Amino acid sequence: MKKISFISLFISFLFTAGAQTIKNANLIIGKVDSIHSKILNENRQVWIFLPASANNVIYARQHYPVLYLLDAEDHFMSVTAMIQQLSEVNGNTVIPEMIVVGITNTDRTRDLTPTNSLIGFNGKTNPELKTSGSGEKFAAFIEKELMPHIDSLYAPSPYKVIIGHSLGGLEVMNILVHHPNLFNAYVAIDPSMWWDSRKLLNETKTVLTQKRFEGRSLFLAIANTMPWGMDTMKARKDTSAATIHIRSILTLNEAIRSNAANGLTFAYKYYNEDNHESVPLIAAYDALHFLFNGFGFTADELAKFFDLTVKVDAATLISDHYQRISKQMGYKVLPPQPLIGLIGRSLLVKNMPEQAYSVFSLYLRSYPDSFNANDSLGDYYKSKGDKQKAIEYYSKALAILENSDTRAKLKQLQENN
Repeated sequence: MKKISFISLFISFLFTAGAQTIKNANLIIGKVDSIHSKILNENRQVWIFLPASANNVIYARQHYPVLYLLDAEDHFMSVTAMIQQLSEVNGNTVIPEMIVVGITNTDRTRDLTPTNSLIGFNGKTNPELKTSGSGEKFAAFIEKELMPHIDSLYAPSPYKVIIGHSLGGLEVMNILVHHPNLFNAYVAIDPSMWWDSRKLLNETKTVLTQKRFEGRSLFLAIANTMPWGMDTMKARKDTSAATIHIRSILTLNEAIRSNAANGLTFAYKYYNEDNHESVPLIAAYDALHFLFNGFGFTADELAKFFDLTVKVDAATLISDHYQRISKQMGYKVLPPQPLIGLIGRSLLVKNMPEQAYSVFSLYLRSYPDSFNANDSLGDYYKSKGDKQKAIEYYSKALAILENSDTRAKLKQLQENN
């Protein structure tokens, strides 16, 4: 019951702190941006999603991983909603807050296929595929034009993810095979590995034995696209066009698993209850959990912050956790500002001031220009009755950002000083 009370206190604090005011009648999940591509010789539209903390002035600027999402028209709303839910809502830190760059299509077949081919998955000629084969130019557009554009606007962290479905998944595999260092993590959802008589698939099988993929992760999703009454064992032995799609992905999966020594961090999942059209939602959810496994605190770990019988420094718990995450992700990951602020304030409410001070001090060391960190330390010193120190930190906070609540707290202390 003690653990439950600690967690309940923390959760209730999250609901209070997370409340936001709707300023107009519109629900806005992102913004539309555009960039002229010299490589593709056209204007390209991208949809941008930013974490809530990026737009909250009480936080110092921080660097977020970036997720590049193909076929944004189909998947932007679902993927951004999942990221928001898993990284922000109700205090969740299952995955990090992220920037999402959704790439919309102009000529999907052209951009998401690595070679030119007029043959569809059914083995028949399809004139509508005549523009296919510019996957390499599309990858160059992402690397040389889109990524620098995003970096110039948002100064993100170096960790980058790409997600693609169907032909988008084919392009994800094309980039992994030919440009493995372009992204840290790759998510191929039911990729069209049958393309062009399985040319990329055959090339992938060779590359997997020759290249090293340390520091790279791949999640492969396989949907149930078999005829009714068939299972994967039968599909592997089948030679008809009806199973060419899933057979190609199963062959890819076997090739990756048989080359586990090449350093690629790999996971796959077969979705027996989902078809090619329904699988992106659940697969993206599972992929995010796989890529950021262990990123957030468990309920037991959170309980330690508030357990008076555990003699451990709260800031040390936080620092150690994100040092492990930094090693996992390959760059220094700072604790998320909303989380560290809420832990500190919850400790203060729980009458654990020294633990709160430890956390607030870590907050300020991590984000020296944070209004919230300075304001929090002001609250700590106010709770201790140290008016001079409280005035000092409230003043530092107000030098960063004018805030009516903090101004009132400072005025009250000065008048009673």
